[in-house]
Amino acid sequence: MTDKAIPGLHHVTAISGPPQANVDFFTGVLDQRLVKRTVNFDDPGTYHLYYGDHEGSPGTILTFFPFVGAGRGSAGAGMASAYSYAVPKGRFDDWIHRLDDLDFAHEAPAERFGARVLTLHDPDGAPVELIETDRAGDGTMLDGFHSVTLWLRDIGPTAKLLTEVMGYEEAGHETVDGTERLRLRAPGDARGAIVELMRREGAGIGRQGAGSIHHVAFRAESDAVQLDWRERLLRAGMQVTPVIDRQYFNAIYFREPGGVLFEIATDPPGFAADEPVETLGRDLKLPPQYEAYRARIEQVLPPLKVPA
Repeated sequence: MTDKAIPGLHHVTAISGPPQANVDFFTGVLDQRLVKRTVNFDDPGTYHLYYGDHEGSPGTILTFFPFVGAGRGSAGAGMASAYSYAVPKGRFDDWIHRLDDLDFAHEAPAERFGARVLTLHDPDGAPVELIETDRAGDGTMLDGFHSVTLWLRDIGPTAKLLTEVMGYEEAGHETVDGTERLRLRAPGDARGAIVELMRREGAGIGRQGAGSIHHVAFRAESDAVQLDWRERLLRAGMQVTPVIDRQYFNAIYFREPGGVLFEIATDPPGFAADEPVETLGRDLKLPPQYEAYRARIEQVLPPLKVPA
């Protein structure tokens, strides 16, 4: 049994419409690197695209299943409703100027837990939040994830799981215009250390589709730590899958009490397991079981243009 807390987010996986618009937005407007282009392991006729920092570090990774004909989804109770990027100290106003220079629409800055928040929307209408922090950056305009928001009908059971089992600590509580937020923080200074639990009056029914979040993945530093977490979660009454090999990490999945799909993913082997860091995301990478079908898969997948 591990006595450690979860250090923070590993990745967030969402659903989008056509892949080219998705690539253009995340590599262009948000200046993220496409660190891996592969396929949905359960549907190899669909891409699985991963964006992150230059090295593809845990805590920076946003992934998409881009379905060309996907219907529009919408967030609702029992779903993750938003992910937020951390804006390094002193760069928040730079983001406003950048978006204005690009003539890219965004909402007026708001305040949450004493920090400024800038919200824009991706090509499928999903909110993308940029949150001001006091953390120094490394010269980039975003420093991986700040947080993820879970929309729940009842905050209590999910908060109990995150605090009593996964090691999070309460870090703030506020209610603004009928929206209640409980902020939880993982110990330490890893990226993506914050989870916010949100309850809103008159919550509608969510629907998976383009513009919705599929699941939220937390970090395990090693395979052994992941197995410890699996045992702990089983003892807590969660129905947890066996370990699944996702080529760049191993994964276990379960639904938390509010209905959101959670994953715990290992840091190793990482996205440089099958290509050098210098060329991450340049070529289509397939898991071994699909390599024999590469020619057929490449004919089905739409072509992608990715900035150098």
